[in-house]
Amino acid sequence: MTFRLADPEGRYAAVRLCSDLSLSDRERSYVRDGDDWVLEIDAPAIARLEYHVEVTDADGGTETGPDPGNPLRAPGAFGEKSVLLLPGYGPPAWLDAPGVDGSSQDFSVRGRGLGAHVHGRIWSPPAEGPLPLLVAHDGPEYDKLAFLTRYAGAMIAAATLPPFHVAMLAPGPRDEWYSASALYSRALYVDVVPALREAVAVSGPVVGMGASLGALAMLVAQRRAPGTFGALYLQSGSFFMPRFDAHESGFSRYARIVRVVRRILRAQEHPAPVPVQLTCGAAEENVLNNRVMARALAEQGYDARLDEAPDLHNYTAWRDAFDPHLTRLLARMFA
Repeated sequence: MTFRLADPEGRYAAVRLCSDLSLSDRERSYVRDGDDWVLEIDAPAIARLEYHVEVTDADGGTETGPDPGNPLRAPGAFGEKSVLLLPGYGPPAWLDAPGVDGSSQDFSVRGRGLGAHVHGRIWSPPAEGPLPLLVAHDGPEYDKLAFLTRYAGAMIAAATLPPFHVAMLAPGPRDEWYSASALYSRALYVDVVPALREAVAVSGPVVGMGASLGALAMLVAQRRAPGTFGALYLQSGSFFMPRFDAHESGFSRYARIVRVVRRILRAQEHPAPVPVQLTCGAAEENVLNNRVMARALAEQGYDARLDEAPDLHNYTAWRDAFDPHLTRLLARMFA
């Protein structure tokens, strides 16, 4: 993989690559080559890379942003990044497929113990009667950045999946609620899911999904309240383990996450295991703890499967994994 930044006027004293790749400062530092700065790195097990470029001027001031020499951009929760597409990458076909036109309604319920409301939006296809329900943490971001309801509409239009509702929960104070919080888990199964069942007619088991901390929060809720979710779709779960994730120790709820994850891993069994589909970027930091979690859940009786994608920790990677992995799980649960 070769990166090149033009600097004919010699404005920069240093240029570095900023990405989720695990690179040392030396490995991510460009070198001067005539009028350009150039970086070459061995291609990891990815098909695309989202990145920023950090430039340092002669006075020591730094700026970080998209690569001005690369017009390709990818949206993200923290703004746009440049994206490098490797040979063989292609976006999912459902992005350009026809879809059903669904309708949306706002949703809000007070979470007892949280001292706050959980807000969101429920998307429903044009269908009569009770329908299955998919509940997504970080729902507005999933829809804006990974096109979750476009995916649902395309799968329903193609009859690949039956009609189903999608409840997109807004994260609120995400770092607190999604970090294995017992109060948030209780609000989810005591208040939120029952209120969703009242807001729209629901049939069959509810499937929960989430990414990163949102995936952790879904798993914790299922462990604490068997029967709330009939299956889980967990992407790049933040299942922090000290042997892999000591670099996350500065996160305010790191210790709580480690404690809860350790409790899950040490359990010999679970009274109500459910199907769990995990996905994770093959080159991202969380892949190690996701492998351990997938094995542990399988040993406890869960029908757990981990599929690794050629990408890192971002919404486009999670979008690209919807089909076939989410499709397969929903087809099984919504049949």
